[in-house]
Amino acid sequence: MTLDPAWRQTVWVTADQYLSGVLAREQVDTGILSPVRTVQTTLMPLLTTWANRFLLTVHPSGSFMKGTAVLSGTDIDLFISLSHDTPETLQEVHESLFKKLSENGYSPKRQNVSLNVRVGGYSVDLVPGKRQNNLSLDHSLYKHKTSGWTKTNVATHISTVIAGGRQQETRLLKLWRNQKNLDFPSFYLELAVIKALQGTFQPSLETRVQTVFRYIQNSIETARFVDPANTNNVISDDLTQTAKKALSRAAGEALTSPYWKDIIR
Repeated sequence: MTLDPAWRQTVWVTADQYLSGVLAREQVDTGILSPVRTVQTTLMPLLTTWANRFLLTVHPSGSFMKGTAVLSGTDIDLFISLSHDTPETLQEVHESLFKKLSENGYSPKRQNVSLNVRVGGYSVDLVPGKRQNNLSLDHSLYKHKTSGWTKTNVATHISTVIAGGRQQETRLLKLWRNQKNLDFPSFYLELAVIKALQGTFQPSLETRVQTVFRYIQNSIETARFVDPANTNNVISDDLTQTAKKALSRAAGEALTSPYWKDIIR
């Protein structure tokens, strides 16, 4: 008997195998030789000229340093630390950086505390902040959504998420957020994942992600999340109740969907 050449054997994979495959595909190289790190070298002349003598440091931050970045999302965050005696207000800092980037051929997009640009094919979030004093790493950041400001500490954010140890689940939730076009700020999402899985031990990746979806469905509308670097900054206030309801509804839909490919691709 001759088999039809078009015949193919069906290969079945478990949910954990599918999700692990998605994670492997979306792995971001964060090593010291990672090509994405070259964007900092590219931007340094512009940033140095723009900030004049008030520039202290520029370094990778955000998801890139926390281990929660996904390949199809923002490639790298660069935190720009300015001296506490920078004369411009925080809003003026943002506007002058926006203007400088535009004048140099970039097309910056305003986000809540950052400006997004594309550099050499990479998506880059630039986060300028004024150091509050010489004795700590606390910085003041401008918040575009409220035309206000907030105090935070990037190092504390990074250490909090790394210590939480939920990078796999967080990366999958970020893919879900991105693919479903949901409003869910990254640090808020990272804290929610850690909270949802706090004190649990579940060997299955599928079960852990479902636990997070269940938490979002049942608790995101009322749960209060505070910046670990500034108790006066209530991170959960960054989303409206309408946006929180949308998250709860989307999480509920994920829990009832029979196929993972329809939840996270």
